[in-house]
Amino acid sequence: MSMDTVIPPGEKTVYSDIACMYEKPSMYPFAYRVHTHQLGQVVSGYRIRNGKWTLIGRQSPQLPQAFYAVEHPLDVHAGDILAARCVFTGEGRTSNTYIGGTSSDEMCNLYIMYYMEAAHASSYMTCVRTGDPAMFHHIPEIANIPVPVSPDMVMGHGSHKSMTEHEERNIQQQPKREEEQVMDQGDFYSVLSKLLGEREDVVHVHKYNPTDIINSDLVEEIADVVQKKDPGWYISRQVLAHKERPDTILVRDRIHKFHRLESTLRPPGNNMLSLVQEAKLGGVDKQHPGDAHLEEVIEWPGLKLHLGQVSGLALDPNNNLVIFHRGNHIWDENSFDRNFVYQERGIGPIEESTILTVNPNSSTILQSTGTNLFYLPHGITVDRDGNFWVTDVALHQVFKLGPDGSRIFTLGKAFQPGSDRNHFCQPTDVAVDPITGNFFVSDGYCNSRIMQFSPQGMFIMQWGEASSSRTAKPGEFRIPHSLALIPDQGQLCVADRENGRIQCFHSETGHFVKEIKHAAFGSRVFAVAYGSGTLYAVNGKSYYGDSEPVQGFAMNFTTGDILDTFVPVKKNFDMPHDLVASDDGVVYVGDAHANTVWKFSPSEKAEHRSVKKAGIEVEEITGKFY
Repeated sequence: MSMDTVIPPGEKTVYSDIACMYEKPSMYPFAYRVHTHQLGQVVSGYRIRNGKWTLIGRQSPQLPQAFYAVEHPLDVHAGDILAARCVFTGEGRTSNTYIGGTSSDEMCNLYIMYYMEAAHASSYMTCVRTGDPAMFHHIPEIANIPVPVSPDMVMGHGSHKSMTEHEERNIQQQPKREEEQVMDQGDFYSVLSKLLGEREDVVHVHKYNPTDIINSDLVEEIADVVQKKDPGWYISRQVLAHKERPDTILVRDRIHKFHRLESTLRPPGNNMLSLVQEAKLGGVDKQHPGDAHLEEVIEWPGLKLHLGQVSGLALDPNNNLVIFHRGNHIWDENSFDRNFVYQERGIGPIEESTILTVNPNSSTILQSTGTNLFYLPHGITVDRDGNFWVTDVALHQVFKLGPDGSRIFTLGKAFQPGSDRNHFCQPTDVAVDPITGNFFVSDGYCNSRIMQFSPQGMFIMQWGEASSSRTAKPGEFRIPHSLALIPDQGQLCVADRENGRIQCFHSETGHFVKEIKHAAFGSRVFAVAYGSGTLYAVNGKSYYGDSEPVQGFAMNFTTGDILDTFVPVKKNFDMPHDLVASDDGVVYVGDAHANTVWKFSPSEKAEHRSVKKAGIEVEEITGKFY
């Protein structure tokens, strides 16, 4: 997809070209879909091998959105180039049109469905690199010729003709949901592959055109597949069958994968699907954390680990605890000058292992790495492949390390603070989307922004600015210090440290969703984490004289309500700097002043039984003490 196309007003023809060298094991495309907004005339995709352009697919983006079979069977090998061209017109516009998420912006997207040998398959790949103009001089001429489309086939035009004036007025009066006003649904997460596994059927319908034709047979098939994959999901045929209800829309609810299929024009009183959504997505938490109190595991051997300042915690794919600490280096008032330049380079990097993977029960060190690499470690995240993503505030850099500690890539310039796309200024944390591979960086102590990058480290977008007053507005930060990604909700939550709050944003767009702020936080929130419907946080000692105790918090993610607080038994938190939560409710807190890691465990055991509510089987959870 294109990230930087600009369409001048009145320009008759504008080309948007994208191309990437393919470097992975062979893949075999079998379907494609094109997508633009109103100004797009044709989108074409090609494989280039030894200078020869082979068509993958070419189609008008004004036709109803669907996947089409590739023109001819083909393969794509390492060394081939994948290329796409979108043809736009700026006629009728009075100002520049840019790539963006609203209906008045534009997009240039080509999606390819493919299969690979399972042993080395990649389930998701992207290309956002602008194509070399010299190479695109050789694109086949047919790529520049719009596909003829009759008016009755154009999405949002012919289909409206069959509406009565009354029906059209009713639809126009429907209040738009926030995401309808902000985002077009044609972005590149409109795929069911993660939900349906081996089946990758896709339905895409613009929400701006409520009467667009839906392939009801495919929807019925999707419903069958979804229910077979997870019997807990109930999908109403009455809601999905377009033939029975022509005003039904298939909606993607701003999350990375289809977790629910619903009608935006659901009849009053029909709460069947919403009940299931509550049960699955937080209305009834998987572990019902309101019934569980967190208590310190006093005999946990991890308290005896010899650590420096503990700056970051994570869990690896095997649920082992990963500790990021500073060894014999200390961050104090002498570490940086007024321009945020590190002043102690002469002592060299930390010579001991800074990344420790430990058994969560015995605290036995399973792996140690990160020697002679870091100066002042800060945040750490482990992705689903076991890679370490870390930040160093002295180096002003973000690192991706392999499971063995080998360096994969580094972003930022060593010891050079900055605020452009290629520099950070004391970056604090990283969050990695397990579905797309995109990652987010909170940057940081001297910048006030969240940055998003592709899996390969290409800049995608950023948002945020410094707080202008003590009463901070949404999207303003005073040290974005910690990140928690909630993939099934499509949200990224940020511990806005010196504003004493948590802010959550749409992870795809950066648009503000909600603020969580409690008097019990005091004026500082150091870290935030997520697990099984529960949001966890720790606050810190205040510089402003408030007397709120330093403690941990467990909160309902949906409502933000505090469900529980927790503190160590024998000692007090000094500077709880980071925390991480496992899906079974165990929480670890790392303290940068006490140089230790505490373990907290739920003090109740949940028992599950099924009850029927409104004709739907819903899991109800009760608690018993042990």
